[in-house]
Amino acid sequence: MESQFGVLLILVLVVASSGQESCTCATNKWTVCTQDVSGICTCTLVGSNHRVDCSTLTSKCLLMKAEMIPRKGKRFHGPRNGFLDNDGIYNPDCEDSGIFKARQCNQTDTCWCVNTAGVRRTEKGDKSLRCSELVRTSWIYIELKHKKMSSTFEDPEVANALKHLFQNRYKLHPKYIADVKYDSPFIQVHLSQNDFEKSDNDVDIADVAYYFEKDIKDNSIFHSNNTLKVSVNGQALDIEKILIYYVDEKPPEFSARRMIAGVSAVVTVVTLTAVFGVTVLVILRWQRTRKYKKVEIKEMGEMRRPTLQ
Repeated sequence: MESQFGVLLILVLVVASSGQESCTCATNKWTVCTQDVSGICTCTLVGSNHRVDCSTLTSKCLLMKAEMIPRKGKRFHGPRNGFLDNDGIYNPDCEDSGIFKARQCNQTDTCWCVNTAGVRRTEKGDKSLRCSELVRTSWIYIELKHKKMSSTFEDPEVANALKHLFQNRYKLHPKYIADVKYDSPFIQVHLSQNDFEKSDNDVDIADVAYYFEKDIKDNSIFHSNNTLKVSVNGQALDIEKILIYYVDEKPPEFSARRMIAGVSAVVTVVTLTAVFGVTVLVILRWQRTRKYKKVEIKEMGEMRRPTLQ
């Protein structure tokens, strides 16, 4: 009887452990998942009780927030490239829907306005800063560079491979892939998504770009199948560099002072270049004139030199 009970207990433990292993979020490794007695798996974002839909991509805002949670003495960082997003990482404020709040602030009460990709689009200010709306990022330009190869691909081959990747791995509707250009070893991917054409079930291009960037940098967000493999006609396409640029539906609102400073710098450089060029021309002309006068004086001297009788 005891032996039968022991066997039954082992079977229960095996079933329970296998159930726990299957209770994971395929599209987000930064989740905590639990399975109830009916076998339903529920996943929440680490550090919060926010439910995650594991059938699609998690929003970039929630992912960046999860990355700020220290794990095993390490801190995961957000993207350092893009629009180019050179302001560093921050712990974003997200709406309940998962999108970025229009105004973001850090621990020093410095605030700024962001777009739907979470990239700063205004000057920084204090808590009095107001952001009237969350401006949509409607275009994303992804620039890639692959490693050296013995032979190059054809443009249509690369375009088809990347379109297939974005549609299958990141669930992006093909209508949002505007263009793919290839000029070995550089690749340019254009994603376009206006607010009026995006449905609730469509993934956002900002989330797609974030997942893709993480894959390229070997820090995949996917729990399973977390190694990115791109092949063109059976040959691996190894991407070594990535840059992401963001274009909003409305122009950024940086202050005129910053623009004037940039224009002043350009004017200064142009002025210095022009002065240097004029100076070089004057010196060259002076040297040529001096040389001409020396030759002229020498020839006149020879003409006047007395001859021996």
